[in-house]
Amino acid sequence: MKQKITIKTIAKELGVSTSTVSKALKDSHEISQETKEKIQAYANLYNYKPNHLALQLRNQKTKVIGVILPKIVHHFFSTVIKGIEDGANEKGYHIMVCFSNESYQKEVETLKVLSNGSVDGIIVSIASETLENKDFNHFKGLVSEEIPLVLFDRVVDDILCDKVVVDDVSAGYKATKHLLDSGRKNIALITTPDHVNVGALRRQGYEKALIESYIKKDSNLIVKIDEKQDITPQIEKVFESDIDGVFAVNEIYAAKTMRIAKRKGVKVPEDLAVIGFTDGLISEYSSPSITTIAQHGFTMGRQAVELLIERIEKESETIKPKKIVISSDLKLRESTKTSS
Repeated sequence: MKQKITIKTIAKELGVSTSTVSKALKDSHEISQETKEKIQAYANLYNYKPNHLALQLRNQKTKVIGVILPKIVHHFFSTVIKGIEDGANEKGYHIMVCFSNESYQKEVETLKVLSNGSVDGIIVSIASETLENKDFNHFKGLVSEEIPLVLFDRVVDDILCDKVVVDDVSAGYKATKHLLDSGRKNIALITTPDHVNVGALRRQGYEKALIESYIKKDSNLIVKIDEKQDITPQIEKVFESDIDGVFAVNEIYAAKTMRIAKRKGVKVPEDLAVIGFTDGLISEYSSPSITTIAQHGFTMGRQAVELLIERIEKESETIKPKKIVISSDLKLRESTKTSS
């Protein structure tokens, strides 16, 4: 008895993409005749039959959009949800919000559930563990099955879909340049591990600003936070050096830095200027209030859902994947102000 096979099985056996197999089985003109014949022959040999139930479920409009976030603790993601919901409601859609909790396996399982016909399209910010594993096959599978997908904030070029991002390099540059222009010379960077690309991009901006000011990068002043461990002792390491400025890639790291500074008797902003990322309530109501880079999460959410709905409602048309880059702004507050 021949084994039951899927499009993924055929693709793996013949060394082609799942998208190529799907198009060949539909007799698409985009695939060469030789490749089509080879794929169709293999499918016939193993009695391949499409999953009509799954196809039928996907073809029925639910007017629901799935959203997968890494976590909810950051103010940024809550503002993105508001933007998505606002844009979705205008077009008569509802949203279903899920969390990967930075887990690759949870992300894979959630995508599988949502893509079985529960939603018309999916918006995702990729989990840290997925970025670390560099395994994006679950996303590539969605694209090959022509399920509308938009990635935001944490994105990868390998996945051919619509994307919405912040100008992270420019944002990192703006933050560091502000500290330099304020007379700070020994600026620490509190960032994410390199596999979390938004942190890596903000680091590029930080380094660019230092180079322009002829300041040599000091690896002792760069801390890559492992959030699986206690972040306090990790941030404390930069206080072993003679620092007068800190750029933190999110507001939680910035607030934690200020708490450590206060405990050590380091005055903010007199002795140490601190700038964070994401303009949330933590930044606004900290004492002193924290200068931040505003990411405009609401705008990002609106843009993401507009791209997704466009693709959902024009599914019969071939739309080239788009990438929208949103500018960031510097919001000045007490943590970097010095008396004149």
